[in-house]
Amino acid sequence: MYEEFYGFSERPFQLTPDPAFYFESVTHKKALSYLGYGLNQGEGFVVITGEVGAGKSTLVAHLKQKLDGERMTVGEVVTSALDGEEMIHVAARSFGLDIEGGDKAAALAAIELFLHEEARNGRRVLLIVDEAQNLSIGALEELRMLSNFQLGSHPLLQTLLLGQPEFKHLLAQSDELEQLRQRVIAAHHLEPMQPGEIEPYVTHRLHHVGWDGNPELDSALWVKLHKATGGIPRKVNQVMNRLLLMGALEEQSVLEADMLDAVLEEMEGDNSAEVEAAPAPRARPDRDLPAADAIAKARSEAAPVAAPAPAQQAMSPEQEKGLLDHQIDAIEQAFAARDKHMAALRREVEKLAASRGEGGGEVPADLDQRLSAIERRLDEQEQSLRHVLAMMIDYFESQATRAAA
Repeated sequence: MYEEFYGFSERPFQLTPDPAFYFESVTHKKALSYLGYGLNQGEGFVVITGEVGAGKSTLVAHLKQKLDGERMTVGEVVTSALDGEEMIHVAARSFGLDIEGGDKAAALAAIELFLHEEARNGRRVLLIVDEAQNLSIGALEELRMLSNFQLGSHPLLQTLLLGQPEFKHLLAQSDELEQLRQRVIAAHHLEPMQPGEIEPYVTHRLHHVGWDGNPELDSALWVKLHKATGGIPRKVNQVMNRLLLMGALEEQSVLEADMLDAVLEEMEGDNSAEVEAAPAPRARPDRDLPAADAIAKARSEAAPVAAPAPAQQAMSPEQEKGLLDHQIDAIEQAFAARDKHMAALRREVEKLAASRGEGGGEVPADLDQRLSAIERRLDEQEQSLRHVLAMMIDYFESQATRAAA
């Protein structure tokens, strides 16, 4: 791949979180300050929210490296849709506690005993819960109840909640979470990187893998890159991966702005920045639904009934297709174009051979034109194959993005 062509030690723009590539943007520096303050308090909840790909997981991985493993025990939960009882058992397993059966009371007792033992050994306990927007209201309430465990007046458990913007909205809007909201001692929403941070971010990651100036980076890249990605780190990584791949395939030593334009066109707008939805009226979400679904349901119930949309505003079948369908269609179309070009090449070769045979070995007068046409078709075939490769990479990157989100 491109890392071999440019002599990198590894891929600099991988999509999975890696604390070795941590870049301290303005918003990440603020987040670390809030985290440091919150952890020094040793109690309650610290909340970090941000868009998918904003760098929450990388931030936490960097934080864990800074923690003293001799004085802090860390449990981690990456949630699916959990109810209250499931949350207790998952939290217990995150601390290595093996609870037989599904007895909630036994799980709570085991967690409390574990917390007391850690406190007596001079160790604090931190529970990190990722994708908190997937938790039900009941599960969030169970986490709040876990924060009640104390040894004398000393709190035994602190919780770090990571979530997408809808979790930030849920905390602000839900009356059901008033008690949890009162226990949040620090919170920060990760904003996108600023325009002036794109170049330092990219070069920081490149230097980490041994970049020596090859490829050279056109100064016109940065404004376009920020506009295309909205300053979201993971989106920047996606675009830079594709740009470096194109550079390697075309054996380019300079990555120029027109190459970036071509990459963005191939990605078909997948990296357009998302617009954050406006806050909805306060509501009482369903306690048994995941938080993101609960607040969406509450919003729809609180919103006035909208008039039916005009027929011409209905979504077309193309718009209703999922991402996978689009990817498959694009790949099939590219292969169809490739087959078409190959068939045309075969016909041209057959015609040339027939002309040579009929003319007794004479060269046809229009041979140069025919050869030029074949060369153009070969170029088209190469472009088609490159497009197929790009679309397949885009599909697998989108799968990795979902897995890492």
